[in-house]
Amino acid sequence: MATSVAKEEQPSLNGITCEPQTKKLTDLPTELLEHILCFPVLKHVDICNVSCCCKRLHDVCHGRGKVWEHQYKLRWPRLQRFYRQNESCDWLREYKTRHRVGIQIRRTVESISKRFFTEVPCVGQVLGDSFAEIESLGMPEHFCEDELLFILNSDKRKSLTLKYYAKKILYFLRQQNILRSLKSFLEQPAEQQSALEGAVLVDQYCNPLADVTLDSISVQIDEIAEKVKKMLRIKNPSHPSLRIANGDCVIEDFELQRQVLGALNSVLYEQLQYKGNECDYYNPLNSYIHQVLLRHTGIPISLSVLYMTLARKLGIQLEPVNFPNHFLLRWCQKPRGSEDIYDFVYIDAFGKGKQLKAKECEYLIGHQVTADYYSAISTTEVLLRMVGNLLNIGKRGEGNEKSYQLLRDSLDLYLTINPDNVQYLLLQARLYFHLGIWPEKVLDILQHIQALDPSQHGAVGYLVQHTLEHIQHKKHPVTPEVKRRSAPEHLEVQYSVGLIMKHKRSGYNCVIYGWDPKCTMSQEWITTMRVHQLSNGANQPFYNVLVQDGTCRYAAQENLEPHLAPLEIGHPEVGRYFSEFSESHYVANEELQTRYPEDMGETLGTVRELYDRTTPGSGSQDEAPAGGQSSHRAMSV
Repeated sequence: MATSVAKEEQPSLNGITCEPQTKKLTDLPTELLEHILCFPVLKHVDICNVSCCCKRLHDVCHGRGKVWEHQYKLRWPRLQRFYRQNESCDWLREYKTRHRVGIQIRRTVESISKRFFTEVPCVGQVLGDSFAEIESLGMPEHFCEDELLFILNSDKRKSLTLKYYAKKILYFLRQQNILRSLKSFLEQPAEQQSALEGAVLVDQYCNPLADVTLDSISVQIDEIAEKVKKMLRIKNPSHPSLRIANGDCVIEDFELQRQVLGALNSVLYEQLQYKGNECDYYNPLNSYIHQVLLRHTGIPISLSVLYMTLARKLGIQLEPVNFPNHFLLRWCQKPRGSEDIYDFVYIDAFGKGKQLKAKECEYLIGHQVTADYYSAISTTEVLLRMVGNLLNIGKRGEGNEKSYQLLRDSLDLYLTINPDNVQYLLLQARLYFHLGIWPEKVLDILQHIQALDPSQHGAVGYLVQHTLEHIQHKKHPVTPEVKRRSAPEHLEVQYSVGLIMKHKRSGYNCVIYGWDPKCTMSQEWITTMRVHQLSNGANQPFYNVLVQDGTCRYAAQENLEPHLAPLEIGHPEVGRYFSEFSESHYVANEELQTRYPEDMGETLGTVRELYDRTTPGSGSQDEAPAGGQSSHRAMSV
């Protein structure tokens, strides 16, 4: 590692030739060496090699120095927020740990598809064993998350299966972290619990991959509060709310309170156009506080949490009221401590902040209620009402993955807040049993139900028996059927997995991920879907397809045709079956290719033939697609 300065003609002094001077790299000052070794072109392997050259360079590249700090932050920039500025840290050790975590996480994620692949999507599947594996590694949580994000942010159209399972694991890990935060929140004294913080935790749990934080939500609410103050300043420049920071005191004068609420209504409903979502009331987005702020729409409880939080920041104490079918806030008109329902004005945040007298509230729901329904409730009860709404939306769902996921998430939240609710524990056990997921968890739930309520013995016993059968079945899995196109019974199958198709009648775009030589559905399904009205009825190939709208369908061959302008299918289950989108088709992953070993060659052949037919000079677009596709148009299946 030495450099020399020499020329053909040596410099001279008074006719005396001077010896050339040799300068070594190691003679440079430490700061300059560090600067050189932090050049972006140098990678960690280069630094390792340099540090092995000599003791001097080994010392410059020590673990707590700038060189390894630079390497660490260059490779994993997202992790910088976990370190304080100028923090003394063993960066070499951190680098090695993060590198090791990355290898272990990637190996775990890569192994999941082989163990959990199923031909028919298992809606709401939980990969409990794999999650437990990652947790048992005992690695720093932020390292695990960073590697999963690295996988998810890599080339958009490649490694689809790896991304599919990385997303599931990230979803699970974040939810576990949020549950811990929720439990800590619930352990706080009731007077310290904020309805806003609780609403954010509910939002985060149902949307763990979204960037939702209490800080970001608070900033947005502070901005609205400043708009209210600006309006107040015009009407009453000396108003005490203008001097209040973060609701650190309460205004007692009723007229001053009225001015605040008037300004709040004006800003929230007139200036910012917040409103109750009457047209799409049962959309779960109405319950998520970050979506309420984004879309300026909500339902009574989410708008009430926003309204109450804003009022508190401006010095007005409002209380939540668990009014049936229409959540309200109450504003005391008498000295504090009164519980007479006529001493309060009731505020309808869903109805643009309208102020109602006690019995006027009954007009909102169309029937009379007792005085108990006008009482204030705790933050915990607010969260139970909010989560209960989400739970009911999940029950109302159409039985697709999204509704099952919402049902599972809301049950998790409800039972974290109220862990001994037998009705919802039983619903959770039945849901997991129905989905065929996490049977060990089902047994734990059933054991807890039996301890709480022995009268549930019948329902518990039935589920225990069938769950044990499921566990036994998992120990002896059935070898999946391998379908070869060359088999005599499959000769009528025209299309193959990975082809992007269009439904002739319904017009939807989809990708094939499986097929049967004949319809395998029940007679009831065949009758309901009017399969008998098809030209070839049920006696033709049927295809499992992932549809652009997020649904999974079973389509008859005569109703499908290859898409002439293939496009990506934005379905959440694509990664379960395919490893890559290759412009014209999807490439089946290893597990799907094992099930359909001859399909990928057929897919490539079909794609090439379609390209030849649709390329000018190579053929006519009016020619029939490969495989002699039927031209009949019948009722769609």
